[in-house]
Amino acid sequence: MFNHKEITVLNTARYTGLTGVYTIDPAHSAIGFSVRHAMITNVHGKFTAFEGLLKLDGSHPARSEAHVSVQTSSLDTGIPERDAHVTGPDFLDSATFPLMSFRSTKVADAGGDRFTMTGYLRIKDVELPIHIDLEFGGASRDTNGHNRVGFEGTATLKRSYWGVDWNSPLATGGVLISDKVKLTLDISAVQLDEAEASQGL
Repeated sequence: MFNHKEITVLNTARYTGLTGVYTIDPAHSAIGFSVRHAMITNVHGKFTAFEGLLKLDGSHPARSEAHVSVQTSSLDTGIPERDAHVTGPDFLDSATFPLMSFRSTKVADAGGDRFTMTGYLRIKDVELPIHIDLEFGGASRDTNGHNRVGFEGTATLKRSYWGVDWNSPLATGGVLISDKVKLTLDISAVQLDEAEASQGL
């Protein structure tokens, strides 16, 4: 929970009907990343096992909250040998730190359907603040009669701040892997009924 300023420039009528608790649908969502490799190109990856809850306040979007946890061992870059290295002791050390998590502390209107969400990201038991740029993707009722909302998000962080600092120098100068990591989020979340929501956040 956190304190917020009231949003004064946002037309909240568009969001009023979205108030409720939602669970992230991993089958229709993606948590991905990219990192510069060998100073010349980007390597892309994703996490395939995660869960999260969104508590949306449509009348006062700044009071909304997000809580997400990710299984670090679910990392997938398309190359098993590389995945084993990144989830091993040199990087994420999934055996010791099986989860990384995010909890929001503030949501601010950024104009239109865009928001900035501030919160704390925990990796390897190091918890530091990050800012996520979010864009509301829309709301609908799916074929099963469930209310859904969608968001896209991006964030940039320096992995060394969380102790994920392994690297190797290049003969031509520079390092093998950039410290900067770009995160990408594509989130589809399903609204819970009142009984389910009471067991949520």
